[in-house]
Amino acid sequence: MEASRNDDPNLNPIRNRNPNPTPAPNLISSAQVWPTIDGPLGLTEEASVDYARRFYKFGFALLPWLWFVNCFYFWPVLRHSRAFPQIRNYVVRSAIGFSVFTALLSAWALTFSIGGEQLFGPVYDKLVMYNVADRLGLQNLGFSSRSHVTRHIRQNLPHDPPLRGSQNPIRRFCNTMAEQETLSSFGQHEDASNHQVMDFPGGKVAFTPEIRFISESDKERVPCYRVLDDNGQLITNSQFVQVSEEVAVKIYSDMVTLQIMDNIFYEAQRQGRLSFYATAIGEEAINIASAAALTPQDVIFPQYREPGVLLWRGFTLQEFANQCFGNKSDYGKGRQMPVHYGSNKLNYFTVSATIATQLPNAVGAAYSLKMDRKDACAVTYFGDGGTSEGDFHAALNFAAVMEAPVLFICRNNGWAISTPTSDQFRSDGVVVKGRAYGIRSIRVDGNDALAMYSAVHTAREMAIREQRPILIEALTYRVGHHSTSDDSTRYRSSDEIEWWNKARNPLSRFRTWIESNGWWSDEAESDLRSRIKKEMLEALRVAEKTEKPNLKNMFSDVYDVPPSNLMEQELLVRQTVNSHPQDYPSDVPL
Repeated sequence: MEASRNDDPNLNPIRNRNPNPTPAPNLISSAQVWPTIDGPLGLTEEASVDYARRFYKFGFALLPWLWFVNCFYFWPVLRHSRAFPQIRNYVVRSAIGFSVFTALLSAWALTFSIGGEQLFGPVYDKLVMYNVADRLGLQNLGFSSRSHVTRHIRQNLPHDPPLRGSQNPIRRFCNTMAEQETLSSFGQHEDASNHQVMDFPGGKVAFTPEIRFISESDKERVPCYRVLDDNGQLITNSQFVQVSEEVAVKIYSDMVTLQIMDNIFYEAQRQGRLSFYATAIGEEAINIASAAALTPQDVIFPQYREPGVLLWRGFTLQEFANQCFGNKSDYGKGRQMPVHYGSNKLNYFTVSATIATQLPNAVGAAYSLKMDRKDACAVTYFGDGGTSEGDFHAALNFAAVMEAPVLFICRNNGWAISTPTSDQFRSDGVVVKGRAYGIRSIRVDGNDALAMYSAVHTAREMAIREQRPILIEALTYRVGHHSTSDDSTRYRSSDEIEWWNKARNPLSRFRTWIESNGWWSDEAESDLRSRIKKEMLEALRVAEKTEKPNLKNMFSDVYDVPPSNLMEQELLVRQTVNSHPQDYPSDVPL
């Protein structure tokens, strides 16, 4: 139950009312009746009467000032206006109209003060009671007419003056009979304490006489949504979003492209041509299929293993190579580590190496889209290790409370560098953490491209239409090392890696499905791989030979006018490079 949302039926006593209550010979307390009736302007009856009384008092207090204006302004002006015939008619009409208004207001306030509340109060109360009778149902209450049920409620309902404020403090903080239980137990003599609830902020909380702790975990783990089995065959009665041949072929082509790009960049780093690299091998389906389910207007906040999202959106192989080599064509001007991509044009925020810091940023962006009424959402990716960061919990709570349209996509690949998930948390993975914050969640087979596409496509529509956050846990496996700085065989076996790479390979499964539809062939596979490899090697060659950014770019684009300490640092760097030129790359312009 998502108690924080207004569409929860438990927060609306009218929508969730028992339609067949039994007869009601015993009394109904004001704490149960007042908040269940919608008054004028969407207020409760209690607030409506309170505002009416305040209006009467205001009108009565205003009378002396009105008479003062009449006696000492309008009538003296009227007496002397004979000398000004051109404005006399206007003055006469104004004075008479103001006097009539003052007289009527005086009569109305006087009537109310000497008995008007007793005169008009019953009429208003009768309308209220008729409303109660209509909503509870005449026959189900055992009465033949609205007048009978009105008379019964009036005799048993205390009419204490309502307190100031729109919410009854007795109802908010005291134990009250649950409305459903009360209406269904009229005429019955049972222990009322077993049916009490606290109408606490956020929703009704039922009481229990038992000492009952919430279990640390459910008996069964949350199931994982999938569409294709391990052999790439459709599961019987599976539910998924239909994809066209064009989209399906592009999904597979981009998955192959991402795999080839990773292999070539990884080898380039091992050859000493790149300083660092991190692959997405084994997680291609999460990258490409999720990107295919989004629109270009959706804002992406990645971690560092989502280059496939950029690839889907049109980031070229040359642009990837420029960033990894940090040349002057790199949009980050060589300031970032390799694989820390970013593209303002493609709504892809630059990767930050610090774990999970992108999550609160994504929520803020999503709330901005909501305020601007944009037909878009924010999407952020993170690994299972990111859930151990405080930013993860802050972001989920922030998103739930603000009802921001943001998708949290967790790549649970089993390892946070060398830390297995068993050392990360004791909960049933990540998906159950969403419920704790009041966020709708789903667990998906991250190596099933069709399931990922369907889940993200549905989640996006839900997030935008209902203005709510969604958490998606994608179960996958990191086949490659964490990065080129890691040797994963030191903490996991080679047999385990090989089994996942063959038995649960996301490319093989999706290729089988598109081939079964007649959309792919061995010839198309061979042509694609040959073409992408040539393009990738050419992009690598061009990026490697392109000139590096000028040294001054290290100190620019932050301040409009650089402060003195930053200027001093630049001077010291240049002096050091001139003193020790052999220790610095010769291809960096000074």
